Order: sequence, then structure tokens, then C-alpha cells
Amino acid sequence: MNCPTDSPEQPPAGSGEPAGLPPRTLPFAKWWPFLSGALLGIVLRLIFSGNAGNAFTAMDTAFIYFVPVAVGGLAVYVAETRQRRSWRYYLWAPVLANSLFVLGTLLILIEGAICAIIVLPLFGLLGAAGGLIMGIACRLTMSPRGVALSLSALPLLLGGLPAPLPNPARIQVIERTVQIEAPPERIWQELHGTRDIRPDEVEHAWMYRIGVPLPLAGVTETSPEGRVRKVTMGKAIHFEQVAAEWEQDRHVRWTYRFQKDSIPPGALDDHVTIGGHYFDLIDTAYTLTPKAGQTTELRIQMRYRVSTQFNWYADGVARLLIGNFEDVILQFYRRRAMRQA
Repeated sequence: MNCPTDSPEQPPAGSGEPAGLPPRTLPFAKWWPFLSGALLGIVLRLIFSGNAGNAFTAMDTAFIYFVPVAVGGLAVYVAETRQRRSWRYYLWAPVLANSLFVLGTLLILIEGAICAIIVLPLFGLLGAAGGLIMGIACRLTMSPRGVALSLSALPLLLGGLPAPLPNPARIQVIERTVQIEAPPERIWQELHGTRDIRPDEVEHAWMYRIGVPLPLAGVTETSPEGRVRKVTMGKAIHFEQVAAEWEQDRHVRWTYRFQKDSIPPGALDDHVTIGGHYFDLIDTAYTLTPKAGQTTELRIQMRYRVSTQFNWYADGVARLLIGNFEDVILQFYRRRAMRQA
């Protein structure tokens, strides 16, 4: 049994409607499938507002995997109640519904731009899977409405269950190198006296394009506990990098130290806050190796942690963003060192 469909009918006698005209429809009827799916997603996002590590959190498996499926499924079901849709519709309509869902969370300020941009491709893919499931149900089952209700209720049923295991921690290292026509001493000075960073020098890095505040300065100082690099960024973000290894003009490894006010509320999305439940930067190392002539190889290594129930996706995104950042920051140091040299 197919999903119910509407077909043009002749108006009843005495209705005052001219014969042969299509029946009246609600305003913006073509948008109702997408808006219905988006509204379901927003309602579920409001429910999944728990703190990290608790039930009903937006980083829970039940939300990440099953809410976009429910959004896509409902969009297709509502569309099918009007008329039979194509297999192509089952795929692209859920993508649009999930895009509207994510946009809605931004408009009502329950989600940040960084998380929204990162998760949108995954939600589009899962939403298309939900739309396809619902399309098959509408064509083959006797109760497509039951399938739609089941897809919508599944995140709620799973969200209340305790996680079987803690989030697995995946620690990775990303490394990049660049050749700089300058002596190691000159580059070393730039590493420890990075002041007045202009937006045009680094803003093309992907992480800054999606909303991470731009860096302003990074200056190394000597303190009773050793050498400490103080980093400042936009939106009043500030933290310290403590030198765990130090070989003058050759190598330095910094670990990160954050204070309670290092990242003000709203400066970063809660789900991607450095040192948070789901993501952390462990350390960053720079190594300078003299080459022939006045050329120096500058190598950067960044070690980070991701801890989610979908590390296969989160780690892939982290690798892209961190690797791109390393490429940009190495070129930044190259330009500055060569300018001074």
C-alpha cells in the first residue's frame, strides 16, 4: 500500500467552485515537507541539550546518527502524502530538509557556526539514507506512517540509554614542513616574537573561515617556571604554551595551559572547545634543520585528541583543518623570516 496521495477531484455540487480547477492547497505547500523535517530536527535538538557526558547531548550517537535520518524520513513522508515522488527526490529532499534544520539551530542560537558547518555534510548523507528508507516504505509497506513515527521516535528512545562505553580517545599527529631561505636564528626569533598578526596573513586557513577567531600574537617570555609563550586571539581568547623541550635555534615543544577565563563563553562552540570533553590540543613542536646555503627546513608537529562516538568522521575533519592550518602557519613564518632576512 502506497502513502496516501491527493488527486484532483471535481468540486461538490453547490460549492461555488468552478468545475475543472485544481483543489485549493495551503500556502507554500511545496515547502511543507522540508519545513516539517526541519522543525522535527529543531525540536529534537532542543531536547538533546544535555551537558557533555550526560544523556541527551547533541554529541551523542542517538542524535548524530539518527536525528538527520528522522528529518529526512519525515520530509519524504509528508511529500508522499501529496503525490508520488521519484527516487531522486528521496535523496535530495532530505538534504534540503537537514540544511534547513541546521540553519534553524543557528537562527535560534542553540548551535554555533563552527559545529554547523562541520556536521552539515554528515547530516546530508544520513538524511538521504533516511529519505531512501522512507521512500521504500511508502512504496512497499502497508503502514508507511508507522515507519515515519518509528524513525522520529528512535533518537528519543536511544538518547535516554546510558552509553555502553566511554567515548574512545583517538590521538593523532599531523606534520608539515617548509623550506625557508633564512638562517635558523632568524626563524627562531619569529617563532618566539610573533606580534601584530594581520588578518590577511592567516585568515585563508579553513578553521578561521568557519569561525575560529584569528590569532593576534604569540610571544615567549621567561618566567620562574621556565619559558612560556603567551598567545592571544580574537574574542578575548588567551592561553599559554609551556616549553616542555627547548634547544636554542633548533627545537621547541610546547604544551598547552588554559585558565578558566582563557576561552570566554561564546568564543568557541562548546563541542570544539580546546581541552574540552570532545577535543584537545596536546602539544605543538617546531624543529629547524639547516640545509645547504642559507636554507632552513622548518617542521611543525601538532598532536591532538578527539573523543567522540563518531571518531571516523570527527578525526577526518580534524586532520583536514589542522593540516591546512599547519600549511598556512608555515607559510606565515616563511614570509616573515624572509622579509626580515
